[in-house]
Amino acid sequence: MTDPAYFLYHSIGQYPGKAEQMAAALGHFTDVWGAYDDAQWPKMLTARAEFLQLWSELIDAEEGTLTSADNVTTALYSVMGGLGDRLRGKRVLIAADCFPSLHFLLTGLAPRMGFTLDTVPLRHGSFWVEDDDMLAAWGSDVGLALLTFVTSTASHRPDLSRLLAHGQAMGSLVGVDLTQGVGIIPFSLKKTPVDFVVSTTLKWLCGTPGAGIVQMRADLIEDVTPELRGWFSQDNPFSWDLDAFAYAPDARRFEHGTPSIMACVGSVPALRWHAGQSGLLVHNRALTGAIIEQADAAGIRITTPRGEGQRSGSVMLHLEDAAARVAELRGQGIYTDARGSILRLSPGVITTMEHVARLFDVLRG
Repeated sequence: MTDPAYFLYHSIGQYPGKAEQMAAALGHFTDVWGAYDDAQWPKMLTARAEFLQLWSELIDAEEGTLTSADNVTTALYSVMGGLGDRLRGKRVLIAADCFPSLHFLLTGLAPRMGFTLDTVPLRHGSFWVEDDDMLAAWGSDVGLALLTFVTSTASHRPDLSRLLAHGQAMGSLVGVDLTQGVGIIPFSLKKTPVDFVVSTTLKWLCGTPGAGIVQMRADLIEDVTPELRGWFSQDNPFSWDLDAFAYAPDARRFEHGTPSIMACVGSVPALRWHAGQSGLLVHNRALTGAIIEQADAAGIRITTPRGEGQRSGSVMLHLEDAAARVAELRGQGIYTDARGSILRLSPGVITTMEHVARLFDVLRG
């Protein structure tokens, strides 16, 4: 297919020239790492520093409050393992439509850390957890609430400002998983000053696997001592005095062993590209509006909020044979995926109105 229709920005985002730019970045890494000299660490740590700077600018993070992580799950584990007894005897609140990997982690940590994991359920027949239900379950005994910026199966966006205000009134820590929305829906820590965020450079940011991030507000960092620690958790990672370990004074304390430098370097071109873009959301809104209109005309149930303020860049459709339709669409050069009976559609910069029309030509057939 010479003109593939790509609807997978909720998974792996693409942009014009991505393959060439990534190949050049990774080629530079190969040249440096394979050179017969001693310049590898200085050069590659400098390259990784650009990754951290681009991320900090993306979400308005203060200097020294953000570092890389292998993935969102290890990022959250570093945070949880640093809170110590702070959550013992308290509830950790999460919505049932969270990213499952994070729920798997918290379920395993609860008995050892002494907190109760409270999962707010979906209402019968609903595809996302309502903010009112989160608030109703959120009392002063909640030590931490982990919120999802955008859900992966409904593209639902909670009212973060409302939830954060309630959490502050309850004296709770509030963290946000930015994964499914960052890069298409603006997010600023200056406007939404939560206690910490975790995310990845995949999906709308078009980066590589292994290039996650963890960020925490500056005044909280000094009170957090992650149990997952290693040589890069120190101010000077090249200090190997076994009796003199001390955490770095900033977000570097969330690092542990050798960081995934190659993934960060491979993601820098995508972050540079994204930083220079405007109109991504406008383009997406036009395409997702067309998807909703076409789905309505075809009588296909939409399982995503219709209001732009309540949804992200994806539109989900309910199809009993969603998995089979994914295979059928793939045969026509149209790329989507499914979670159960939910067909997930996320149009981005390389997706066009003609692609939307082709998609529904197949779905109607």
